[in-house]
Amino acid sequence: MARKRENPHVGSSFEAFLAEEGLLEEATALAIKRVLAWELAKAMKKDKVSRAELARRMRTSRAVVHRLLNENDPAVTLTTISRAAVALGRHVELRIAA
Repeated sequence: MARKRENPHVGSSFEAFLAEEGLLEEATALAIKRVLAWELAKAMKKDKVSRAELARRMRTSRAVVHRLLNENDPAVTLTTISRAAVALGRHVELRIAA
């Protein structure tokens, strides 16, 4: 009787799997962006600030705000994030953890 092939990923973490597949950095960036978009949207809702108003306060276009709030678009600069936070009366806290 043939022996079952053992899965090399059994017992490993999802993070280890993503690293092995070369997807860890992209997945991490997307996760960070999703949290960021959620935090900004939450602040906008709390303060009753529309996308158009945020764009006005940031002195940018609504398209930039749309990209900033799009949780599936990880391409956003730290400058844009900072400008959005300041426009909402907030600040950005960033740290690299072990």
